[in-house]
Amino acid sequence: MEKIFEQALLYDFYGELLTEHQQRIYEDVVYNDMSLGEIAQECGISRQGVHDLIKRCDRILQDYEQKLHLVERFTKAKQKIAEIVDLADAETNADADTEAEHDAEAEKGARATDAEMRQKRMQRIRKLAEQIMEEL
Repeated sequence: MEKIFEQALLYDFYGELLTEHQQRIYEDVVYNDMSLGEIAQECGISRQGVHDLIKRCDRILQDYEQKLHLVERFTKAKQKIAEIVDLADAETNADADTEAEHDAEAEKGARATDAEMRQKRMQRIRKLAEQIMEEL
């Protein structure tokens, strides 16, 4: 399953760089889940020919990734964005928790801690956003 996901991701980024014939056959294998025999019969080539073409396409797509690193950058940016969302959710939850507090003395101490935590979350959000912008 992981190999299919990797193939699909590489194809999403670099598939347009393959020939139309390579694209059609690669899509049949990766997206349409067709067997090598089905594709061979449909295209009028041998099963071994389909297998070789798929392996060649895998190599081509991997070579593009090794040179351009687009999938790697996309994956890193996606992870950072997910962390930003988590931090924003924590901020939203912290606001709701603070509003729910009733004890005035406990709230004073909690506010200082909440303010420190908020500042740390905001600094982390800013740092992640800056990293994403640099990478793009």
